Amino acid sequence: MLDNLREDADLESGYDDDIPDFLDELDEEDEAKTKTDSTDFLAPVKKMSAVQRFIIAALLFMLVCLVGSMALLVTGKFAI
Repeated sequence: MLDNLREDADLESGYDDDIPDFLDELDEEDEAKTKTDSTDFLAPVKKMSAVQRFIIAALLFMLVCLVGSMALLVTGKFAI
């Protein structure tokens, strides 16, 4: 039973490992589409100037600090 194991592994499994042509075309289209779609949401940010991006980053930082402080007040871990 296990005597021919190495030989059986070397033999062709009977399955075709090649991908059909129509699947190759779909994969190429999907790859091209995902490359363009993956950064589309950043388009408005890329168009901003450096000062505008800094203001957005500062507002996000202040928002995180405010939400964190409110969470500490609610849980009683921080008291005024």
